[in-house]
Amino acid sequence: MDLIKVICGMLAVAFLLGIFTCGSHNDRAAVAEEFKNETLGEPTPGVTGESLASEENTTVEQANQGPAPPDSLILAKGESKMATERRNIEYKVRATARLVEAQGEKLFPSFREPKSPWYNGDFYVFVWAMNGTQVVYPPDREREGENMSGLLDAEGKPIGKLFIEAVRSESGEGWVDYSWKESESSEPAHRFTFVKKATFEGRAYLVGSSFYSDDYILCKNLTECPYLEEPGNIRVAEMLNPEDTDKNLDLNYSIAHSVIEPGENIAPHMMKNPEVHYILEGEGILYIDGIPVELQPDQLIYIPAGAIQTTYNTGNITLKFLAIDQPGWSEKNTEVFE
Repeated sequence: MDLIKVICGMLAVAFLLGIFTCGSHNDRAAVAEEFKNETLGEPTPGVTGESLASEENTTVEQANQGPAPPDSLILAKGESKMATERRNIEYKVRATARLVEAQGEKLFPSFREPKSPWYNGDFYVFVWAMNGTQVVYPPDREREGENMSGLLDAEGKPIGKLFIEAVRSESGEGWVDYSWKESESSEPAHRFTFVKKATFEGRAYLVGSSFYSDDYILCKNLTECPYLEEPGNIRVAEMLNPEDTDKNLDLNYSIAHSVIEPGENIAPHMMKNPEVHYILEGEGILYIDGIPVELQPDQLIYIPAGAIQTTYNTGNITLKFLAIDQPGWSEKNTEVFE
């Protein structure tokens, strides 16, 4: 009899330990591994363009979004970094929704952990209740509990309402695009959010994540590209140079916006690499090894490597052009003749 009591006691302790350790680190690690297995950087094996297209067709139509995007089958075939990021957002949100439907709220602490599959750098997954209450918001946990159903974008678009409408639709998911400001002082950026419904034991949630298309805009406007005074009374704003950006660009050329005022000229100089000038506005003369080329808007002029060049503004308005160098411009590849 005593032996039976001991065995029963041990079973009871084991049962209680099982309850209190169900949200342990090891358990969350297992869930994270499951999430990774659900998340793909490339289209899922066996998932064809047609099946992806059918998923695209389930998104909610939003009013006043401008021209319709290309056919969803075309979108599904995209192989760029942006296309992969878009698909990854969908995969991650859908995988998270499946995990929530299987295991419920006990996963939410894992979603808030930095450097986890759900919150890493600028990427995070958020969770709302269906009434708009923010349940999981990793970047700022103090905002959890706020009702976001009345959330507006920078232009007054009711994105909180649109998120909820998307997951209440027949498909239970959808994309919403909008203009978003990260802070009061920041410029609005174009943001895309994918949301999906997840239900656990009768409680429904909205799971979502986002990315910015503005991440692919290298120069929003020339005010972000400070002009440098160059010899010969020319001002140059470097719009793109792979050597001077923190973005991983598969490019080997640079683009500069050049300005010459009326009556001024660039000092004669020689580039060790070829260069192309695209004339934006104004008139002038470009000398290539002493040979004059008259400049007018919309012209594209090739300057061979090793040629001595100088440009004069012969008009009455500012001469503006783009200078494109391959490889990207560097001071060591330029020799100026004063």
